[in-house]
Amino acid sequence: MSAPTSDFLRVLTERGFIHQLSDLAGIDALAHEGRLTTYVGYDCTAPSLHVGHLLSIMMLHWLQETGAGKPIVLMGGGTTRVGDPSGRDETRRILSLDDIEANKQGIRQVFARFLRFGDAGRDALMADNAEWLAPLNYIEFLRDVGRHFSVNRMMSMDSVKLRLDREHELSFIEFNYMLLQSYDFVELHRRYGVRMQMGGSDQWGNIVNGIDLGRRMGTGQLYGLTAPLMTTASGAKMGKTAAGALWLNADQLAPYGYWQFWRNVDDADVGRFLKLFTRLPMDEIRRLEALSGQEINEAKKALASAATMLLHGEEAARLAARTAEQTFEQGVIAADLPSVDCPRADLEAGLAIGPAIILAGLAASNGEVRRAISNGAISVNDERVADDKRVLGTGDLSEGGVVKLSFGKKRHVLLRAV
Repeated sequence: MSAPTSDFLRVLTERGFIHQLSDLAGIDALAHEGRLTTYVGYDCTAPSLHVGHLLSIMMLHWLQETGAGKPIVLMGGGTTRVGDPSGRDETRRILSLDDIEANKQGIRQVFARFLRFGDAGRDALMADNAEWLAPLNYIEFLRDVGRHFSVNRMMSMDSVKLRLDREHELSFIEFNYMLLQSYDFVELHRRYGVRMQMGGSDQWGNIVNGIDLGRRMGTGQLYGLTAPLMTTASGAKMGKTAAGALWLNADQLAPYGYWQFWRNVDDADVGRFLKLFTRLPMDEIRRLEALSGQEINEAKKALASAATMLLHGEEAARLAARTAEQTFEQGVIAADLPSVDCPRADLEAGLAIGPAIILAGLAASNGEVRRAISNGAISVNDERVADDKRVLGTGDLSEGGVVKLSFGKKRHVLLRAV
């Protein structure tokens, strides 16, 4: 790829955001002129986005930060009613309109941390595709939009082909998803002058369809840019762990848990994640990623604090770092650790270690707890549990009325008697 002239593409290239571009020269020229109005779509399938969505959010952030154009955040109030088949082996659960609306409200709150919203030319804007998809007349839509799609080509798209190759069912409603997403691109161009769509690499086929539909429906040249599929050094998909999704909303995952996720990443991922998920200057990132041995922990703490500050603010990042220091380096029960309420009556009666660990969200089943105990991974108040018949009582409560439960060296939760 030849060297871009725009700050936007230079930043994205240097930090490792770019996987595919539909037209480097065209995108670069618009970005250089500050006219690259760009959108990313987010379906409302959960009450919070997760860490896997951060890549596209950061791309919108850098679009605005470099003055390349206006960011558009598209809420999928309409497309969520259908369900994106991309990367799925089974049909998504159909959500009620009330569920979609509730999820949409939960998702909205994250973006103000990364984007500046307002009425000025390059201020970010939030739209909802339910505004134009919900009132569509199906017959007119098939006539005006559907006629531009080849079923042969649709069948060759990865989102469809992979499902069929594995002999997994693909519903007709899902098959329509790519038409709706393509139409979003055209409608956003008409309403707001959008010229480019960004997304993950699994969205490339949908983005190209939108570019082609725009050409057929007279929008002029549209563009697409995708980021690489995000995986950790171990090959795991970003945003998911054995304990569940890594949510961005504080009510779904406390800032301390978010800080800990970044603090515990694989050594091999530190430099890459510093570039993608923080605003730290590249000179500082190069210094940090050059560290090795025990010094790599300095880089991990810098990553954790910078990423947490960006999402939750400076005070939350400072408290999370202090809690980690107290927990791991000073060996005290830090009050800012994640906590779960437990009826005091249960402790007075005696609470078995299995249900206690499950209540704390540190394991999913009694079997998992027993295996962890046999491996020496479960502790109560920093004392290793050797017997899976261990019962917690009020004698385990500290002066603050909590019991510290630990799974391994890095996962801790306070059980708070209420």
